[in-house]
Amino acid sequence: MARVSQEHLDARRRQILDGAARCFARNGFHGTSMQDVLKEVGLSAGAVYRYFPGKEDIIAAITEETFAVIRGSFEEASVMSPPPTPDVLLGRALGGVLGGQVYGLQRRTFAALVVQLWSETLRDERLATLLGEGYASMRVAWSKLVDAYRSAGILEGDVSDEDVARTMIAVAQGFLVQEALFGDVRPEVVEKGLRGLMSITPQKIS
Repeated sequence: MARVSQEHLDARRRQILDGAARCFARNGFHGTSMQDVLKEVGLSAGAVYRYFPGKEDIIAAITEETFAVIRGSFEEASVMSPPPTPDVLLGRALGGVLGGQVYGLQRRTFAALVVQLWSETLRDERLATLLGEGYASMRVAWSKLVDAYRSAGILEGDVSDEDVARTMIAVAQGFLVQEALFGDVRPEVVEKGLRGLMSITPQKIS
């Protein structure tokens, strides 16, 4: 019997994940059955179960991949030298997340899938652990970036690096939610909006 190549195995796994992601994005996790996934990918139950014992395992794999895409985009932006200002940085990070064709989904559909994944972590401890690990690594990377701002003399004040990093991450998460709900979130909108907020000069209250 001919040995199946690793390339073939990887391609089959990719086929399953892409098809399942389309189903989940279209009907939600709980509105999608394994039969729906089998029909979408055009494979037998045996072929799919060889890679994933059940739907929860497919969801976990998609969660891990999706968070890796987001984390990778943010970490790539955070290690640029010299570090770009937060408005440029967040614009680039979101552009990286929404600019690609992840799972073959359009950007708004992908953002909607991300929001679904976030909500699913509230009931699934396995997914919550994956999210927590990814979020922790992002906070470390972005805290280092904030420290670089401080070292360069472009960030003043005694607020902690982690507090600033968490706020920047929250802004990015908020724009992903906007894309999922309303669409038309463009990196230049993020940059211009943040640049406007950054230009506000605190006034003393008499």
